[in-house]
Amino acid sequence: MADLSINFAGIKAPNPFWLASAPPTDKAYNVERAFAAGWGGVVWKTLGEDPPVVNASSRYGGIGYNGQRLMGLNNIELITDRPLQVNLEEITMVKRKWPDRAVVVSLMVPCEEESWRRILRQVEETGADGVELNFGCPHGMSERGMGAAVGQVPDYVEMVTRWCKQHSRMPVIVKLTPNITDILKPAAAAQAGGADAVSLINTVQSVIGVDLDNMAPLPTVDGVGTHGGYCGPAVKPIALRMVGEIARAMPGLPVSGIGGIGTWRDAAEFLAMGSGCVQVCTAAMHYGFRIVDDMINGLSDWMDEKGYARIADVTARAIPKFVHWQDLNLAWKTIASIDPEACIGCGLCHIACEDTAHQAIRLSPGDAKRVYEIIEDECVGCNLCSHICPVDGCITMKPQQASQHLTWKQHPNNPLRVAEAAE
Repeated sequence: MADLSINFAGIKAPNPFWLASAPPTDKAYNVERAFAAGWGGVVWKTLGEDPPVVNASSRYGGIGYNGQRLMGLNNIELITDRPLQVNLEEITMVKRKWPDRAVVVSLMVPCEEESWRRILRQVEETGADGVELNFGCPHGMSERGMGAAVGQVPDYVEMVTRWCKQHSRMPVIVKLTPNITDILKPAAAAQAGGADAVSLINTVQSVIGVDLDNMAPLPTVDGVGTHGGYCGPAVKPIALRMVGEIARAMPGLPVSGIGGIGTWRDAAEFLAMGSGCVQVCTAAMHYGFRIVDDMINGLSDWMDEKGYARIADVTARAIPKFVHWQDLNLAWKTIASIDPEACIGCGLCHIACEDTAHQAIRLSPGDAKRVYEIIEDECVGCNLCSHICPVDGCITMKPQQASQHLTWKQHPNNPLRVAEAAE
């Protein structure tokens, strides 16, 4: 069977499934239940200095789609509102009881070297395996000069990371904010500061919706609302791209992938895009800790089927094929194909193509039942129709024989090539 154990930036765990820093890791009770269920590690909910922060009520806003609950979750919760000493005592106890599990502690304090030195020393005494610097929280704490306010300034990221490496023997993971134009800049800053790894993404700055009766953003607190952090299945594509960009540009920097992971397949995709381990939050809050059973079994079975012996065999496997747009073969073409036996005649593909695409689908003439067909000379292979079709496998994309391999760098219409030819 596949070996799911990992050594991530010097932190060992029996499997790559960790709970992210969030309500599920706020106290020993939750963490012990998680470990009993099989989770390989946790990142303890972010600690700060005393006195603790004060959280608001309500704190969560949810959005569903097509009958599915919690496609996305928005929160306005801050870091832990429990006393620092209580958390430290519980972390010490949990690590002693579960020595084989990864216990990483998330931290956020003011951007002052002495504040970081002081809390690092306290955390180190707990026996925790490492720390995660929370440079991502997009609300509440960022207005106080912490969280994303640090993560959005690469110079601050490098400075605080360097402080933490100077004042601690523990591995330092830097948690990055997605609320930035170029994720590579803070990642490079973390690496320059000596970070042992990065984790991403933190939540996306958002307003989940508006109460149109009370005319206030959701969730509301005494009739008013604010922006919060967005997570859940909807952010997975954003996270995969950012994880992949870092893995492609900085292959030696370990990455812990976060964002919309709820199944073993999600986890496998994050691993393939460069993650050495994954962190889960929303799915655990939605379905409970036992989901890790399906994740472990599913990933193990898939790895056995594919012949991958260990997690490292999967990590970054897709990166060589994660290219820039200008490296795509523009001579490659696919054409849609509709299976007449499977077609139910709903016409959704025709409507979408006729109104918004390339007018490449028509009603098939002469058939007894309502069936649609592709006008191959007009089809550009955009594959919109295959995504709209409600019948799995009814519309497939058929690759055509490419006459050549022609990237944008080589294309005669490329202005750079035109300029070179003129010279």
